[in-house]
Amino acid sequence: MEANEVSEFANQMKESGESGGESLKSISLGISVLAVLVAMVTVLGHRTHTEAVLMQSRAGDQWNEYQAKKIRMDNLSVTLDLLAMEPTLNAAATESKRKEYEAHIEKWKEDLSEEQNKAREFEAEVTHAEAKAYRYDLGEALLQIAVVLCSVTLFTRRRAYFLLGLSLGAAGVVISISALLVR
Repeated sequence: MEANEVSEFANQMKESGESGGESLKSISLGISVLAVLVAMVTVLGHRTHTEAVLMQSRAGDQWNEYQAKKIRMDNLSVTLDLLAMEPTLNAAATESKRKEYEAHIEKWKEDLSEEQNKAREFEAEVTHAEAKAYRYDLGEALLQIAVVLCSVTLFTRRRAYFLLGLSLGAAGVVISISALLVR
C-alpha cells in the first residue's frame, strides 16, 4: 500500500466517523517507515549482487589469463622437446633459442602462480559479496512482509498484526545490518 493510499484510507475513516485517528496515523507512519527501509535494503541488495557479478567476471578473466599463459608455456615445452630431437646444422643458434624458450617458461611458471592467486582472490570476493547479498535479500523479504502485515491492521483493526509486522520489520533491519558485518 502506497503512502498516499494510506492517508486516503485514514481520511475516509475519519469522514465515516470511525474512531482511532491517532492509531491510524501511527500505523500509517509505521508503514511508511517500513516502506522506506524496504527501498533502502533493496538498493543495497541490488548493488551487492552487481558487485558479485562483476567480481565473478574478473575471476573468469583472470582464469583466462592463467590458461593463456599455461598454453603458451606448454607450447614452448613441446617446441623445446622438438628442438632436442631434431638434428641441427647450427648448434649455437639452436642452443640460443633453447635458452630463450627456457627463460620464457621459467617466467611463465612464476606468472602462473601469480595469476592463479589473483583469480582465487576474486573468487573469494565473489563469495563474500554473495553472502552479503543473501542477508540483504532476507532482510528485504522480512521488511516487505512487515509492510503487508501492518497494512492488514488497517483493515482488520487488530493491533496484533501491526505488532507482528513491526517485529518482522525489526528482524529485517537487523539481518540487513548484519550484512555489513560479513567477513
